[in-house]
Amino acid sequence: MHKTKKATILAVAVFLLVIFGVGISLHRTSAASAAGNPFVTFWNDLRAPFTFMQGGGSPASSGLSPSSGSSTLYQSNNSYEAAVIAAVKKASPAVVSITISENVPIIENCPNDFYSNLPPGFQQFFGGALPTSTPCNTGKTQLQQVGGGSGFIISADGLILTNKHVVSQANASYSVITNDGKTYTAKVLARDPNQDLAILKIDATGLPTVTLGDSSGLQLGQTAIAIGNALGQFSNTVSVGVVSGLARTVTASAPDTGAQETITGVIQTDAAINPGNSGGPLLDLQGDVIGIDTALASDAQNIGFAIPINQAKSAIASVESTGEIQVPYLGVRYLAVDAALAKSQKLPISYGALVRGDASGPGVAPGSPAAKAGVQAEDIIESVNGQKVDANHDLGDLIDQMSVGSTVTLVVNRSGKEITLTATLAKRPAGM
Repeated sequence: MHKTKKATILAVAVFLLVIFGVGISLHRTSAASAAGNPFVTFWNDLRAPFTFMQGGGSPASSGLSPSSGSSTLYQSNNSYEAAVIAAVKKASPAVVSITISENVPIIENCPNDFYSNLPPGFQQFFGGALPTSTPCNTGKTQLQQVGGGSGFIISADGLILTNKHVVSQANASYSVITNDGKTYTAKVLARDPNQDLAILKIDATGLPTVTLGDSSGLQLGQTAIAIGNALGQFSNTVSVGVVSGLARTVTASAPDTGAQETITGVIQTDAAINPGNSGGPLLDLQGDVIGIDTALASDAQNIGFAIPINQAKSAIASVESTGEIQVPYLGVRYLAVDAALAKSQKLPISYGALVRGDASGPGVAPGSPAAKAGVQAEDIIESVNGQKVDANHDLGDLIDQMSVGSTVTLVVNRSGKEITLTATLAKRPAGM
């Protein structure tokens, strides 16, 4: 009996020693192979933050390396993702936030003797009553931020392109905050009378600039990257999507003023364009600007619109050379020809611009470049400088891309015969 008891104790001791040894082995194996075991890695990642919160851990004791004071930037192994990152890095330094400030009334509490309106015989019953006050406008004002938008630097000496509706208030003050956090007072140099474009100027030199791309060859499905001051408070917000439509015509309205404007030939994208993004750049994968973010569909998800950058290039060149936006002028009123119009009017072709007057004036304005070139009412302008006039290339849009003083070649269909005419574009008269 005594021997049996000793044997049992010995067996238990041996068992405990074996278990202890296996535990040490497993611990060492686990530590050595943790990096190669996804389940261990997951658990360590999940556990780490709780180790710190318990108060007894430290970066060393929890298995995490202590911070060295500097971090290594993320390097993507995906070529598409790397291209997006590179595009954002290229353009972001030139993207700015625009703040809008106005003198707004200061509402004060003014003394108001409510009981003075009572008949004299009743006022004596309210003698010594507590004084009353009412909100009133004393004529005092204070400068207060009332809105914000975005823009981007197009010249090192401080020219900035944005939307006209961002800087539409003539009595407002505008400030520009650059990517490095500096604030500048901005002057509105020009507002385009025909497009939702405006150009600002800040007093600075050596500024980073964007690269203006080419919006003429955009493809459905190509990547589009929007950058802007989302909601007027989150500067350099980046969203990524695709070009989801081309040559759209939309009627946009400002939520604060209710003013409406029809914008033609715009790019549709599902890259999120939020309030405050207006005036910011729409980029391609090379980081070049292909559009100016301008509007969003408020009753849809991720449907935004941008003005093609090619439509802005003539305005930029005009400001750089003359200090103002000079809009080129041909001098015709017209109807866009499509299959239905061609059939109903018995026209020889189903595309182009049919020169025809209306209640606002004749088809060819007297003394205009078109009149001097020999364009006549009922002519159909087929092409401008070799570009076919059709549903995707409106005559007005094509002319807007030109400069004042430039010469254009017009192919005109007159009663079924093609005629080539040459016109020199003039500056659009005031009020037209």
